[in-house]
Amino acid sequence: MRKIYLDNAATTPLHPEVIDEMTECMKNTYGNPSSTHVFGREAKARMEISRKKIAEALGVNSSEIVFTSCGTESNNLIIRSCVDYLGVKRIITSDLEHKCVKETTAEMGACREVEVLKVKTDKKGSVDYEDFEKKLKSSKEKTLVTLMHANNEIGNLLDIEKIQSLCEETGALFHTDTVQTLGHYPVNLAELKVDFASCSAHKIHGPKGIGFAYIKKSTGLKPQITGGGQERGLRSGTENVYGVVGLAKAFEMAILDLDKNKKQIEELKKYTIEKLQESIPGVGFNGLSGDLEKSLYTVLNIRLPFKDPLIGFELELKGIAVSQGSACSSGASKVSAVIESILSPEQIESTTPLRVSFSAYNTKEDIDGLVGVLKNISQKHLVAH
Repeated sequence: MRKIYLDNAATTPLHPEVIDEMTECMKNTYGNPSSTHVFGREAKARMEISRKKIAEALGVNSSEIVFTSCGTESNNLIIRSCVDYLGVKRIITSDLEHKCVKETTAEMGACREVEVLKVKTDKKGSVDYEDFEKKLKSSKEKTLVTLMHANNEIGNLLDIEKIQSLCEETGALFHTDTVQTLGHYPVNLAELKVDFASCSAHKIHGPKGIGFAYIKKSTGLKPQITGGGQERGLRSGTENVYGVVGLAKAFEMAILDLDKNKKQIEELKKYTIEKLQESIPGVGFNGLSGDLEKSLYTVLNIRLPFKDPLIGFELELKGIAVSQGSACSSGASKVSAVIESILSPEQIESTTPLRVSFSAYNTKEDIDGLVGVLKNISQKHLVAH
C-alpha cells in the first residue's frame, strides 16, 4: 500500500542535506560548547556560525537569536518572562492561538494577576482590527500583544504590519508565533519591528527538538531556565549542537528553495481545491484556507458536508496521513477550539473538518489518492442518508 503524507503542518520529513550535515556534526563535533579546550571551541564555533546564518537571513543581530527546544518553549520563555521581568500587566491575544500560547496566557491571568483580553475574531477566523485597536488603547498599563503570524489549523495570515504599527504607537510589546511562516515566506524581522518571534526546525524539514526565539536586544528579557548561563544567559543547559546545525541547514535550504517551493505548493493547493470541488458536492473550506491570497499556501482546512468523527482513521487505513486539528489536539474526541470558535453548532454537528498540509515532497498523485478516498467516503454517507 502506497503511503501518502499530508500532515506537514504537524511536522515535515528531514531534508537529505540536513541529515548529512547533522551526521557529520555528530561524528566530528562532539565537544561541549562551554568547554575551553579545542573540542569545546569547535562545537561553539559551529553553533555561532549557525546562529549568524539564521540572523542574517532574518535581518537581525546574531545576539538576538536564542536557541530553544521548539516553538512551544520559545513562546513560553517570551510570555512568562515579559510578565515576570518586564512589568507586563495586560496581555492581548485571541482564541485562535496555538495551545501553548492559550494555556500560558491563561496561567498568567490566573496566577500572576495579569489581565488577559481576547480580541474579537470573525467567522472566518480573522482578527477584528478595530476591536484590537480599541482594546489596545483602553488602558495605559504595560501590555504584551501575542498573536500568531499564521494560524496552524486554518492558515489565516495576520496583518502583522498593522498590529506592529499600533503596538509601536502605544508602546506595547509585540510577540508573534512565526512557526508556520519562517522558512515559508521572506520574513525580515528587523523590518517588521516585532519584539519577539519563535521558530521550530521540524516545520521546515529540520530535526525535532530544536528551535529558536527571536528576542529584540533592547527588550531586556530574562531567562526562565537558569544554571550555566548558556545562550547569553537566556536559556541555560548544554546546547543541542547537532540540532542547531540541522536547524541552520534546514533554514538555509528553505530560504534557498523558497520561491521554487512556494510556486510548486501553491499549484498543488489550487489543484486540491479544484479536485475536491469537482468530486464532493457541498465541500467547503474553513477559515480563509480556501483563499490562496489570504492564507498559508501550505495549509488547507477542508469542511466535508457530512459528519464522520472516524474519518482520520478511515484515511489512515488507506495509508493517508492528515489531521482533524492541530498535532497537539490529535486524538481529541471533539473538534478543536479553533474550529469550534468559527463554526456554528449546526455546522459542527453536520460537517467534518480535515486539515491537509503540503510540502515540496508532495505530488498531484498524492492529491488524487486523497480525493479518491474522500469521494468514496462521501458517497457512502450520501447513500446512508
